[in-house]
Formats: sequence, C-alpha cells, structure tokens
Amino acid sequence: FEQMMPLPIGVPGAKLGLSNLVILTTIVVYGAKEGIAVATLKSVLLLFLTGSVTGFWYSIAGALLSSVVMSLAVRFAFPPFSLVGVSELGALAHNVGQLCVACIVLQNGAVFVYLPILTIAGLFTGFFVGLSANMLAPSLRRAVEGQSEGRIHGKQESTEGHQ
Repeated sequence: FEQMMPLPIGVPGAKLGLSNLVILTTIVVYGAKEGIAVATLKSVLLLFLTGSVTGFWYSIAGALLSSVVMSLAVRFAFPPFSLVGVSELGALAHNVGQLCVACIVLQNGAVFVYLPILTIAGLFTGFFVGLSANMLAPSLRRAVEGQSEGRIHGKQESTEGHQ
C-alpha cells in the first residue's frame, strides 16, 4: 500500500513511513516497550509476507533503532520537542539503521554518502508522521483511559446485576 503513494521527491527507496506512525503513537500512548514490540512484530510480519530475509534485516535495523531513539526522545526531550521533532529523529535513526545493514551486506561504507539525501526525504516523511501522531495520540489516549475506567463509547459501564 505504502509503495503506491507517490512522494513529492524522487528519492529511490524513500517511503512515507506509515508504520512509523503506528510505532510512534504506540510509544506515546502505551510506552517504549510496547512501541519496540510493535516495531519488532512489524518486521517479523514483513518477513512472513514477503519471505525476504534480507528485507527483514533492513526492516528490523531501521525499526529498532528508530523506536529506541523515539522512545528516548519522548522520555527525555518531549517537550521541548514536539511529536514532529521526535518523528524527525526517528526518521533519521531509521535511515542510519538501514544504511548500517547496507554497509554490512555490501561490505562498503560508501553507502553512507546516501545519508544526506535520505535525511532530506526523512524531513518530509517525518514531518507528516509527526503531524499525524499529534492528531492521533490524544484521541487514542483518551479512548484508552476511558476503556481502563470501564467506559464504553463515553458511557460508564454498569457492573450492577452482572454475575
């Protein structure tokens, strides 16, 4: 699905990062461990769906490094960073993680010359993901808090008469 959405910039391999929206929102609403678990499960699911072991290593490296960086940023730098800033850091970390795998696979550190181009692309995608998380996280947090208080669709669930 994500590959079908054109980016306004022509950077090979650049994607919108919709899975990072889910991971960042999970980190904000549920916590770092849960966000890292979602990132790991996403990469494992990708492996099962595509059968690409090499793709798995790229995916897991980017997802784990980005999740750890975003978790640390949410914990220690949110505020002054907004979720857009946190997402930008996550996009950069994701690119670095994937380039590290490329460096190992290709046995050539020259792949890091691609980092400035990926960073520019990551500014756009990280901005979109951060804005989306800014809109999504508060509503999801309220829904989760309401659920933990026994509310369903804004109404208190009655426990009287239930055995």
